[in-house]
Amino acid sequence: MNKGMIMDSEDRIERTVDIYISAEAVRDMKHKKDTEDFNTTKTQTPQHTGSDGVNIRSSKAAVVWLVLLCVFLLTAVIVLCVTFTQERQQIITKITNLAEERDQLLTNNKNLTQEREQLLTNNMNLTQEREQLRTNNMNLTQERNQLLTNNMNLTQEREQLRTNNMNLTKERDQLLTNILNVTKERNQLLTNILNVTKERDQLKSEKNELQKLFAGGWKCHQSSLYFLSSEKKSWSGSRKYCTDKKADLISINNQEEQVSVCVCVCVCVCDCGV
Repeated sequence: MNKGMIMDSEDRIERTVDIYISAEAVRDMKHKKDTEDFNTTKTQTPQHTGSDGVNIRSSKAAVVWLVLLCVFLLTAVIVLCVTFTQERQQIITKITNLAEERDQLLTNNKNLTQEREQLLTNNMNLTQEREQLRTNNMNLTQERNQLLTNNMNLTQEREQLRTNNMNLTKERDQLLTNILNVTKERNQLLTNILNVTKERDQLKSEKNELQKLFAGGWKCHQSSLYFLSSEKKSWSGSRKYCTDKKADLISINNQEEQVSVCVCVCVCVCDCGV
């Protein structure tokens, strides 16, 4: 587009120069003709015939028309020269502007070319980086899958261990329960042994005490022990005598238990509550 405009401007300049040269040639030819007519008029002898007057008037009219035509042509040439000069100046200005624009476009093209090269280099670098990232991603994916497999295996192993642990815990709890039951049973047996031992010792003590009582004059009737005294004392004295022996004074009204009439006896109650 810029080359076409430059060629049109050059054609206009050439046409302007050609027209300007043609106008100069016409003007020179008219000046030469006027000079020749003037010289011819001066060399010719004046004749005062009628036809000569007509010729003179015709020549004068032709000269006037020729002068007017020259003036018109000169004016036209001047106008054309001014117009073409202005147009030429505008064209030169446009050519200058187009040249500057061309230089600017060349500079922009150069900058864009450099930028394109830079972008191509960046694109190549980014492509290499992308390939590297893809390789890293593939390696990481494989490593992740391996880790997932290991995690799954470890999870299964953990579940197996949990199951074994649960079974062992149940077995341990069962053993602890058995141990607790055996311990309770043992403690119960120890308690029973202790109670039996205490009871045996108590029976031995009671036996010894009864033997001592029997040796001291106590008599057994059914489940009661009686101590017979031949001393005569008052009720309060007899009671104090019985309490000193850790017994109590009672009055026997039962015929089977009555030992003698109006005789006070001391009764010792056994520890069994009889």
